[in-house]
Amino acid sequence: MQVHTAGELTPAEVERLTRRGLRLAQLTVAYNVVEGGVAVTVGLMAGLVSVVGFGIDSGIESVAAVLVALRLAARLRHGDTDERRERLALRLVAGTFFLLAVYVTVEAGRSLTSGEAPEGSAVAVGLLVASVVVMPVLAALKRRVGLRLGDNLVLADAAQTRICVLLSISTLAGLLLFTLTGAAWVDPVAALVIAAFAVREGLEAWEGELVEDDA
Repeated sequence: MQVHTAGELTPAEVERLTRRGLRLAQLTVAYNVVEGGVAVTVGLMAGLVSVVGFGIDSGIESVAAVLVALRLAARLRHGDTDERRERLALRLVAGTFFLLAVYVTVEAGRSLTSGEAPEGSAVAVGLLVASVVVMPVLAALKRRVGLRLGDNLVLADAAQTRICVLLSISTLAGLLLFTLTGAAWVDPVAALVIAAFAVREGLEAWEGELVEDDA
């Protein structure tokens, strides 16, 4: 299927897609506020560092989605794009990738050196499964809108959501694999891979190259 850029779309199509991107960003904020609150609460009660980290990631993703929503709403109000503010917002979103990478790397290193093992929690598992189901759909919808608009800001938001999916899978796998095998190192090692991915996505967002990345 051919991907159309914003330059090939009618003004009505651009507005429709922008409104869709705004709704997706707002949905992301609402979902992640609930998800992050539950994850941090459950993680602290059960002593699950990985789940607390997952909850913090939800908060970081919420910040990125708020930045995107504010810029999309401004476009709809003013009918045009403020290039300077769009670039600033994109770089702030890129900064959230780097913040996430630093946090995940520190936590992974601490887990590897301390030998701390994850613990079981039915609520945490259920929350992570829900994220694995919901977030890929949300990321795909955002990416589709971003590609149609040729919009790096929306694509950066989609990349943040993809990282949330990877962290959900990593954290869930760490909990389940430790239960089955006792291999406590799986979760922090997977987290380091995700941190590297976050840095790559952050650099692309900073340079405005996400729209050219169809991978």
